[in-house]
Amino acid sequence: MNKPLLLTLHRWITLVFALPLFAIITTGLILSFEPLMQVNGIGGPAIDAARVVELVKTYDPHNKARGLSINAASQRMTLQGSGAPAIDLVTGAPAAASSGPTDLFRWARITHERLLGQAWLATSSTIAMVILMLLGSLMGLPRLRNTLSGWHKGTAWFALPLVLLSPLSGLCMAFGLTFQSGGVPAGSGRPLALPDAIRMVAASHDLTHVISIGLRGGHMMARIYDGGELRAYAVNSSEVTPLPRNWPRLIHEGNWSALIASSLNVVTSIALLTLLSTGLLIWARRKLRKRRPRSDRQAGAAVVGAR
Repeated sequence: MNKPLLLTLHRWITLVFALPLFAIITTGLILSFEPLMQVNGIGGPAIDAARVVELVKTYDPHNKARGLSINAASQRMTLQGSGAPAIDLVTGAPAAASSGPTDLFRWARITHERLLGQAWLATSSTIAMVILMLLGSLMGLPRLRNTLSGWHKGTAWFALPLVLLSPLSGLCMAFGLTFQSGGVPAGSGRPLALPDAIRMVAASHDLTHVISIGLRGGHMMARIYDGGELRAYAVNSSEVTPLPRNWPRLIHEGNWSALIASSLNVVTSIALLTLLSTGLLIWARRKLRKRRPRSDRQAGAAVVGAR
């Protein structure tokens, strides 16, 4: 396969998917900071399990909630699937409306996973991103120059492991590939009710380190920070068991080490934005360069006609 053909494919795929890719990369950059925000928020004032259970029963008397999320830094709790407002853990009243980082991260995650409400659009755009990386690699090693093209090629090659691993891990998540050595431990009968699950988790873990507790795939699970890593736990009536690591999710979301992985994800997102923007600028400059002689000829003809 010759280089001009590879370049043409590379260019047209970029143009077709430019807007979806920009949305995915930008929201990915925002989400890169979420693990850092979560880690900085844990370990605040103690959260009483009995208080949490009481509030769950108050705001979800019909047991409609699928789970809850806890923000220890702001002392807020949100019930998932019940329609209840965010709850202030200190006062027990509905929390004041906020447009802070939590809401920004929620918007970014929804957009990142479902562009325009369509999961297939996010998945197809991610596949296009991988194809672009492969096509760029097949075009050979770059000549490093202080030009727009040189920066584009240099960024692609020096950041290749990161910019390739990010979409690949995202596709693994989209297609349910976890590479886990084991599954969720079999429980006895129906999943625990949410109040019982809260009590079980609180018996073995500090609730200020808990990000969420809820049903996933018919199993009650908890996501808890342990040593800077966000681990998933299975919760049943007898124990809270750590699950095998879902490495694609840990890598893609940067949860295997909040400090290191978040920084790498920020670098990856900036590199991807650089590649997208420089690639589009290179194409735009070439288009303008091709049109300039024609416009010059037209201007010259107009001058001659005026004489």
